[in-house]
Amino acid sequence: MNKDTCLIYEGEFYKVEWYFDDKGISQAYEYFLKASAVQKRKFLILVKKLADFGTIYDKTKFRNEGDDIYAFKPQPDRYLCFFFTGKKIIVTNAYHKKSDKLPPNEKSTALKNMAAYKKAVDEKNKNGKGE
Repeated sequence: MNKDTCLIYEGEFYKVEWYFDDKGISQAYEYFLKASAVQKRKFLILVKKLADFGTIYDKTKFRNEGDDIYAFKPQPDRYLCFFFTGKKIIVTNAYHKKSDKLPPNEKSTALKNMAAYKKAVDEKNKNGKGE
């Protein structure tokens, strides 16, 4: 996976993309690929809804998890993400929900990926290559 293939969906309000690390690996995308067709469809419906309409009011489907991390919640999966300038949503990591609470390691991974993404964009902008 690379920058050219990271787009999940582009709607009227947001462009939703997979996060990929400097090695070209996207944990969230790999998780998505292993999901069943039904689970993929549930996730993509939520992505499309948020991208096309700008919000999902149902907190059982999309929720602020604090620290600028949000979660798409297609049962029983969770896809963590963050909003980025330019009306982008970056999906950082995904996991199978096993308890009611967000596992600290999953949130930590999302925060680490968010910081790495922002740093990479800043470096590209500093070097004059744009995003």
